[in-house]
Amino acid sequence: MSEADLVARTEVPLTAESLAMKLRDCGLAAGQTVLVHTAMSKFGWIIGGAQAMILALLEVLGEDGTLMMPTHTTSNTDPAEWQHPPVPERWWQHIRDHMPAFDPATSPTRQMGVVAELFRSWPGAIRSNHPTTSFAALGPNAEFLTGDHVLTQDLGERSPIGKLYELDGHVLLLGVDHTSNTSLHLAEYRADYPGKREVRAASAMLVDGSRRWLEYQGLELSTDDFDQIGGAFDIAHGIAVTRMIDAEVRHFRQRALVDFAVVWMEAHRDLSRSHEN
Repeated sequence: MSEADLVARTEVPLTAESLAMKLRDCGLAAGQTVLVHTAMSKFGWIIGGAQAMILALLEVLGEDGTLMMPTHTTSNTDPAEWQHPPVPERWWQHIRDHMPAFDPATSPTRQMGVVAELFRSWPGAIRSNHPTTSFAALGPNAEFLTGDHVLTQDLGERSPIGKLYELDGHVLLLGVDHTSNTSLHLAEYRADYPGKREVRAASAMLVDGSRRWLEYQGLELSTDDFDQIGGAFDIAHGIAVTRMIDAEVRHFRQRALVDFAVVWMEAHRDLSRSHEN
């Protein structure tokens, strides 16, 4: 959506101050540790854009709160697996040979939105060192959340998602639904369901100061049923869905979501059928 379109459909633009008031109304509060997913276009034209959104979040959380966002770099993956868009097979090895190594300080996000892209370089923010599924955090719990992000546990127990569970933190979905709810991947690691398996992954990384293309194992992940899981969770736990302009907003404790999703996946999920097709 163009900026002109945003202006045309905005009656009164939001500000950092008005956003902070609305975020408090949605349950965000001082001292919380929260993972935020955002879709800025759903909020209309905001005075200050992504900067205003981050300022509002930090204002509400205060000095004792911790803000975390996904800063994934999905371009640093094996091009043989790319689908959005795919690239010619004759390019694959050339990409593997020349993809820049992941660097928490400089590697840009991909398809994470303007808020997360700005937040990764926000003063004081710390970014985890995973080549594809890093997270950035700011606040008292940031070092704990982002430290020791294990390569084969991209969204598992030893990831920022798993650390958030340990802290009994919150999730805030701003203009996105449960299909973008990264915490549901932790349930995939924990649940036992037919078709669950590990797959090969590969990325460009810095090893002892030198760039290397390395292969490693990771869990096969799927978001195909996240909307069903999220909808059932909302009903079961009475999650309030509020609105800001065109954005649906959900705020809840992550631990309750993950525990619910594990039970749901073990009762309903079967990936073995998709492997047979």
